[in-house]
Amino acid sequence: MASRLVPALLVALLLVIHGQLWLGRGSVPQVTEMKRQLAEQERLNREAQLRNEQIASEVSDLREGLDMVEELARHDLGMVKPNEIFVQFAQSPQAPAMLPAASGPATPAARP
Repeated sequence: MASRLVPALLVALLLVIHGQLWLGRGSVPQVTEMKRQLAEQERLNREAQLRNEQIASEVSDLREGLDMVEELARHDLGMVKPNEIFVQFAQSPQAPAMLPAASGPATPAARP
């Protein structure tokens, strides 16, 4: 009787441990999901860190001098200094002199 009790007890213990591995707290699917969430959070943290570094750089530039303020005002607001002339060159389509010459008469041929 004792020879059957020990293997049965070991099989029952194995089933309980196996159930905990797949269904209990800290199970394989739960750990896999937590690893996925951790990777996503680390990606979001890296993006936030890059944004923070960029903003900190802009703040330090603004604290150090007015060059950054002037650059932002010129670029974003189109500001011009007093006694300064603003010249803007417009991109035009191809000049007529650059177009290839047409062969033959430009008017349709007369009908007989």
